[in-house]
Amino acid sequence: MTRRVLIIEDDDDARETLAELLRLDAHQVSVATSGEEGVGLASSLAPEFVLIDIGLPDIDGYEVARRLRSNPATSRLRLIAITGYGMQEDRRSALAAGFDEHLAKPVELESLKALLSELPVAA
Repeated sequence: MTRRVLIIEDDDDARETLAELLRLDAHQVSVATSGEEGVGLASSLAPEFVLIDIGLPDIDGYEVARRLRSNPATSRLRLIAITGYGMQEDRRSALAAGFDEHLAKPVELESLKALLSELPVAA
């Protein structure tokens, strides 16, 4: 099943590798290199899923999630935290900020593929 995915990640290698792997799996992928850019693209592109790095240079991923959840146009997007922080407290913080899921880096591609196919998309 093809999904529309937005990746918000400031690390060039991580962003492009993840984007290419998802494209090879037939997903439509857009990318942003900062939180502000990502919030804008999420509003204009209407992706089904947004993969968000927590450690962004301008606003962190938690703030990106809060902004997306507070905007009626983006409040129902499926948000997945992609982060180097993998402790249970980090997972709780991500869920409290509005993320649907939390994946620690390096992301296991099969786990991400499963999420993209299993998570329901808001109507």
